Amino acid sequence: MIDLFFLIIGLGNPGRDYRENRHNIGFMLIDRLAIELNVRFTRQQSKALVATTNYNECRIILAKPQTFMNLSGQSVQGLIHFYKLPLTNLLVAHDDLDLPLGTIRIRPDGGSAGQKGIESIIERLGTDEFPRLRLGIGRPPGRMEAPDYVLQDFPAGEMTVISETLNLAVEAALTFVNEGLDVAMNRFNGVMT
Repeated sequence: MIDLFFLIIGLGNPGRDYRENRHNIGFMLIDRLAIELNVRFTRQQSKALVATTNYNECRIILAKPQTFMNLSGQSVQGLIHFYKLPLTNLLVAHDDLDLPLGTIRIRPDGGSAGQKGIESIIERLGTDEFPRLRLGIGRPPGRMEAPDYVLQDFPAGEMTVISETLNLAVEAALTFVNEGLDVAMNRFNGVMT
């Protein structure tokens, strides 16, 4: 019998126009996890596309909020309440301007650092104490504003690094499920692709 549930949520914006945006690297990770776990997104729940699978005696729920980034907290709050999950069993994957491209970092908690999806989740949950998987996208070049930068597609020249980063992030997310937050942080923080 399965009694351990994990919710892994990737942040992004719904729709074709945003699919390859830097801001959507959280969605890209969830899609890569779905391939790894051989599961499809077959339903919508709490304003998110959801896929559920059994993995090593755990139930993993993968979710991609369809509310647009700035309202991600609505979906996350709904899923947490529906599954009655402790926040320690939640992992939120998102883009991070403060990390170089090709870097991932797992954190147990913390502020939003200006990431609007994380800001929305903190506001809706009433706490910043939930694990997150930060996916580095680097800083905007020159005087480009951050909102313009994150809504640009990854250039073709960065796609190999992105693919390697997503592979590493899949390993990190599954380590979080299998071995816990501390092991995942010790193993993957500071590793670059």
